[in-house]
Amino acid sequence: MTTPSHGAAPLAGRTIAVTRAEQQLGEARRLFTSTGASVIDLPALVITPPDHWGPLDDALAELETFHWIVFSSANGVEAVQQRLARRGSDLAHRPAGLRLAAVGRKTARCLEEVGAPADFVPPAYVADSLIEHFPVSGWGLRLLLPRVQSGGRTVLAEAFGEAGARVVEVPAYETRCPEGLPSDALVAFSQGHVDALTFSSAKTVSHSVRLLEQAFGDGWPTYLARTRLVSIGPQTSVRCRELLGRVDAEASPHDLEGLVAACMAVLRSPL
Repeated sequence: MTTPSHGAAPLAGRTIAVTRAEQQLGEARRLFTSTGASVIDLPALVITPPDHWGPLDDALAELETFHWIVFSSANGVEAVQQRLARRGSDLAHRPAGLRLAAVGRKTARCLEEVGAPADFVPPAYVADSLIEHFPVSGWGLRLLLPRVQSGGRTVLAEAFGEAGARVVEVPAYETRCPEGLPSDALVAFSQGHVDALTFSSAKTVSHSVRLLEQAFGDGWPTYLARTRLVSIGPQTSVRCRELLGRVDAEASPHDLEGLVAACMAVLRSPL
């Protein structure tokens, strides 16, 4: 374990392993390095197309029949934008009256970047908050929910369905496990140099456990004994407790900035 610096950078001298999708490590690295931390990229997800584009393409072909598209991730936004482009369209030029909801600042920012700002972003960056604060009654609405192919929560579809909405849930992308840990991550864990390990989704927990077991065998938990486990949100924390037996801190708000703040807070106290 490293010894913290007492300078202005709150995480100076600390080593943080960041689990993200391979394509999304840059933003997390920038935020953590701005605090003085040494960052180990631990790609725990590979984002790929779904097995079949058909369900999403079919839904987009009748986009004018929907009242809302509810995006729970930036990956969903990118997938829909990509498939609409194949039809000569985009989210900025969607049918009149079709509104967009986004869970989380990153998802909302992704919509802004494609010229289609969200009509509604819930106050907390979790699906449950979107349902609780949705601006209109769900009764009679037709909602499109582009989501990860496997492993995502169905709470949105279930809750809107119970409220009287007609929900079309379609796979827009898939997240798969990488083949192995990067060499610098292997060295850091084997030498006990990782002060905190951060998780950005329940799948990053599951895949990280698989990768650690693959690298270190049945004794893999010992390599995390002195490492703080920091989760981005409630469902990720549940998975941490299920597979790792604990979670030492949870981000609030449930985004990358909250994850950095949670690391700073938990590393101030002894393990």
